[in-house]
Amino acid sequence: MKGLLVKDFKLIMTQKKFLLLIILISVGRIVFTDDVDFSVGLLTFVMSLFSLSTISYDEFDNGYAFLFTFPITRTGYVIEKYCLGLLLGCGAWIISVAMAAVATSIKGGVDFLDLIAHNFSILLMLFILLSVMIPFRIKYGAENGRIAIIASIGIVALLGVILVKGVKILFNIDLLDLINVLSDVSMVILAAASVITAVVLLLISLKISVVIMNRKEM
Repeated sequence: MKGLLVKDFKLIMTQKKFLLLIILISVGRIVFTDDVDFSVGLLTFVMSLFSLSTISYDEFDNGYAFLFTFPITRTGYVIEKYCLGLLLGCGAWIISVAMAAVATSIKGGVDFLDLIAHNFSILLMLFILLSVMIPFRIKYGAENGRIAIIASIGIVALLGVILVKGVKILFNIDLLDLINVLSDVSMVILAAASVITAVVLLLISLKISVVIMNRKEM
């Protein structure tokens, strides 16, 4: 796995101009605006998506056939892609939150713990993003995978709206207002349940990706 990670980081560095541009945009928004959430999310998600670009590089010009002549299993390959996405995404989240904490402390902004809690949902969204996008990218490739991903995100968003509206109509309960009035203890329980759900979803996605990869023709 170490060799695959080294290879992928070298591939990512071939896009260093784009990477530097995203970092500069994020740092600029953190320093010069009060909207740090956007910058944390931007850097986190864009960095994690670099793991998908390495899959495209691997597929190009019968790359899989060459890659698997090395002592690499298909399961190990899939696991490495998830690890790469988490390393890039979580690393970017930690760095961007740290920069936001420094900037807000200088400006006299929010407390550091409040900042972490406020951006915690971005980490959960990162897990969900990788869980959805990696299997689609491995299964359908770059172009078809992008279409499938957009369609799946649209379906999930639609189901979320239907759930909120349906509960409101059937039981006269506003889920969004219910979350806002939860006590601190309830919020901790909700956060823990969200983390467990996101991890389970990621593990299920990993299993699906392994099955897809093992059935894929090279």
